[in-house]
Amino acid sequence: MRSNFLIKLKSWEYWPFGIVQFPLFIYYAWLAIRSRSFTFFSASNPGIVMGGMFGESKYDVIKKIPEQYIPKTILIRQPADTQSILAQLKTIGLQFPLIFKPDIGERGFMVRRMNDVQDVEKYIATIRYDFLVQELVDLPLEFGVFYVRFPNESKGNVTSVVMKEMLSVTGDGKSTLQELILGKDRAKLQWDKLKTIFNGKLQEVLAKDQQLELVSIGNHCLGTKFLNGGHLINDKLSATFDHVSKQIEGFYFGRFDLRCARIDDLYNGNFKVMELNGCGAEPAHIYHPGFPLRKAMMVLFRHWRNIFLIARENVKRGASYTSLKDAKVYYRKFKAATTLE
Repeated sequence: MRSNFLIKLKSWEYWPFGIVQFPLFIYYAWLAIRSRSFTFFSASNPGIVMGGMFGESKYDVIKKIPEQYIPKTILIRQPADTQSILAQLKTIGLQFPLIFKPDIGERGFMVRRMNDVQDVEKYIATIRYDFLVQELVDLPLEFGVFYVRFPNESKGNVTSVVMKEMLSVTGDGKSTLQELILGKDRAKLQWDKLKTIFNGKLQEVLAKDQQLELVSIGNHCLGTKFLNGGHLINDKLSATFDHVSKQIEGFYFGRFDLRCARIDDLYNGNFKVMELNGCGAEPAHIYHPGFPLRKAMMVLFRHWRNIFLIARENVKRGASYTSLKDAKVYYRKFKAATTLE
């Protein structure tokens, strides 16, 4: 059995953020000098706080999307108690299971599936800031679709598609759940979380070919495998997301995290967007296992160049860069909301 260190060393997708992003910090500094603003990215999506880099309200963003494309979502403001939450759920017809997530957050922080009232009580005992309650979108296919439109152009394009494969194990009729988890690299890295989630079930033996989904949240840092869906990109897909995106005020650049039933539904606009991430999102197809680091860096450099060009054009059209003073306020709010301490 390989150690976690060797698992991470072999695959750059697990490397610390600062190592992979270091060359981009230098490029970012150059773009900031050219823009004469360290917050130039904030103008990439004038309709979203900080352009969606950090500090934006997920609720405010998702409510910009036309209603037919989003699941039922409500914002719970703190302080909150279980009974008031249940009353709100009843009012709009939301039933368990549900998804709870912080209104400000990233990378799957405090995103939880709620199956009953006890789960709600545990959640509100931990989270200190406003959070979303969202209808569970129980559709089999999950994608991250990255869209880019330059303000001086009439049409935008899909530039990246990532297909998400949820973390799971498959039984062989002999191994315990614990053995299956520790025997799979991607699952082993999540052991500290999984041993708590499956406490009391770890010694159960899964039947041969029985598949068990370990994590239902499609986030890379929670063990989800990201697969390159570039072969799905065509003019029809770009036209579909162009149609949706142009209905979102002040949005030009970002990633739709969505679910649908079939591939055809992706092209025809029959999907539900769980979250829309602005310029802080990445073209996540680069995390496909084995994707070359050199190629990934080229994608990320192009990504930041697009942010710069879109922001510059928006400023020419009347938008403005967020001031450093305001950016610091948003950043402090973001950091406070993404810690449990």
